[in-house]
Amino acid sequence: MKPTILFFFIFLQFLVADTNVTQKDENTLLESIAPKDIQQNQKSISILADKIKKERANAEKLKLEQEKKKRLLLEKEKKRLEKIRIEKEKKLFLKVQELEEKKKIIDDELSKDNIWANQYLPYETYQKLNMKLKEYEDEIKEYEDQSVLSEDKKLELKRIIDEHKIIEGKLFQLNEYKQNPFTELLKKIELDPEPPITNPLDIITAMSYQKHLKSLKEENETRYKSLNEAVLKLQEKIKILQELALISKGKYYAGELTATENKLKDFEGTLSIFGTSVKTFKQKVSQINLNIDEGIEKEIKKSMVTGSIILFLLLFFLLVKFLVTKYMSDNELFYSMNKVLNSLFIIIVFIILLFSYLENVENLMTILSFASAGIAIALKDWFMSILGWVVILVSGSIHVGDRVKFVKDGVEYVGDIVDISVLRMTLHEDVTLTSIYHNRRTGRIIFIPNNYIFTDMIANYSHSGLKTVWDGIDFYITFDSNMSKAQHIAKEVTRKYSKGYTDMTRKQLNRLRSKYSMRNTAVEPRIFGFFDTYGVRISAWYLTNSYATLTLRSTISMEILARLQEEDDIHIALPSQSLYMDKPAPRPLLEEGEEPTANHRVQ
Repeated sequence: MKPTILFFFIFLQFLVADTNVTQKDENTLLESIAPKDIQQNQKSISILADKIKKERANAEKLKLEQEKKKRLLLEKEKKRLEKIRIEKEKKLFLKVQELEEKKKIIDDELSKDNIWANQYLPYETYQKLNMKLKEYEDEIKEYEDQSVLSEDKKLELKRIIDEHKIIEGKLFQLNEYKQNPFTELLKKIELDPEPPITNPLDIITAMSYQKHLKSLKEENETRYKSLNEAVLKLQEKIKILQELALISKGKYYAGELTATENKLKDFEGTLSIFGTSVKTFKQKVSQINLNIDEGIEKEIKKSMVTGSIILFLLLFFLLVKFLVTKYMSDNELFYSMNKVLNSLFIIIVFIILLFSYLENVENLMTILSFASAGIAIALKDWFMSILGWVVILVSGSIHVGDRVKFVKDGVEYVGDIVDISVLRMTLHEDVTLTSIYHNRRTGRIIFIPNNYIFTDMIANYSHSGLKTVWDGIDFYITFDSNMSKAQHIAKEVTRKYSKGYTDMTRKQLNRLRSKYSMRNTAVEPRIFGFFDTYGVRISAWYLTNSYATLTLRSTISMEILARLQEEDDIHIALPSQSLYMDKPAPRPLLEEGEEPTANHRVQ
């Protein structure tokens, strides 16, 4: 713009200088011709005067044209300057709009995404309302100091008093934000005690605690980052407000700039305090994590050592069980030995784990020694069952697979032992003579406490490999039957069907002589005859399989019955009575010491 003004000024000087030169030439010309022959050359003078007039007219015309050009140039320059001013104002307006938009974006970000700004907002509102309240109090005092008030002033005073009450109510609602707005956010984080690591399960707890610390640390750092971003945004907002205040010459943004500067001071002070707190918390978390990592590493090493010992014991017991399986032919003894090995392994592992992971084992032992009497009384049945289990395993009186019978409250249970545990034996009922004549139900699983071997009698049908038992069949024949033939038939049939069991029992009894004093080792079937009420009772006894007595009993019974029915001189005796139709029934003799009645016969 300055070069343009300078050019216009030089052009005006040039026009003025040209006009002065024209006038000077005209005066010089007149002076040169005046003294000589003015009278003689009137015509020439006249021509010269016309010429001068014409030149003057041309000069005037030229001057007017120059002035017109000058005015046109001035108007053009004025329009150009006006245009420049308008463009400058437009740019300033656009600049203000841009700065206002930036300020609005910063305010939106602070109000929406920043917890510190949101926490500060009620405090800021409280301070503004408090300032407004003081302004109203000053105005009320000013009105009250006046002696006379017009109606308009009275109405204005009433309005101010109402506004004062409303603001007081709002301040009461925001009273909790009267002091430092960041009290809750700056509150020190209270950490739970560091978990001790004494067993592998504590590793999971410790890792969970570390994860919790990590989340707290990240939350703390996120808050610090959010506060730092708020400080940066406030600093940016202050720069924008300063620029707006400079453009508007401090008319509109001075108050907002002052409030933002005060807000920035609060945030910067909080940032300094919270930064120290974050660093302290970070160092504390790092130290705790270091302690936990050391504890985890130590516990892993201890667990690896303990696991190696248990693994070695497991391999050792598996080797022993393999040798037992390979070289022990008795399946029942193998089962018992297998149970003993399993229980022994569990006990050893329990002791290892107890001394590895239970702290103050000595104190536990001391407490148990004092409490042993009470425990023994309270858990008497348990201890007796455990002792019974030891006796069963050591003595070998009962093995898994044995057929046994025991009686409880007058009810007989017969079945096979399917398991012997530390506290009880498990019995599976089978269909036997007992279930046919007494229980009328079977197939149940019966649990027998091991302590029953000390308090109750348990019959073992298959002890020490003895797989047979004596079973008997009774039948009745009349008094006039051929008793010798009937006994012979019974002996023949029982011998026929029990021969295999007889030979097997003979061998088993010979083996048992080395263990027991066996006096009666007869194994052949035995036939007995007895005088009974309704006839002669023939009792046939034979050896049969302990696990299948009913099958052989049924076969022998049907065979004897068929053989007896083929004989004419043998009759099956049934319960009977005599009827006297045509004479009185014989009366019994009076026994010695018996009171006589009408039915007795007198001797």
